This record gives sequence, C-alpha cells and structure tokens, in this order.
Amino acid sequence: MKGLSERDICTKYITPAITNAGWDIHTQIREEVTLTNGRIIVRGKKGIERKIQAS
Repeated sequence: MKGLSERDICTKYITPAITNAGWDIHTQIREEVTLTNGRIIVRGKKGIERKIQAS
C-alpha cells in the first residue's frame, strides 16, 4: 500500500467495505467534515477552542 494517500485508501478499501456491510453512503457516512474553525487544546478532561486569528 505504499504510495497510496489516505484518500486513495478510503476510496479503494474502506468505503466499499462499509457499503458492502449495509451502510448507506449518503445518510450514514460523513467524510472530511470540519469540526471547528481553530485548534482544540485539551488539558485534563477539559477542552477549549482557540480561534484562528486573521492576519
């Protein structure tokens, strides 16, 4: 599998496996979803979000 990107591996192996297992790709799977606009810093059991500053 050398030379394959993360996206190539998902497309070639992972997505077909989960669709063959009965998952609906349009309603049950989300890919490349942005969760936050900045970094998440975790200390202990608490997390804070640091916003990206515009330059």
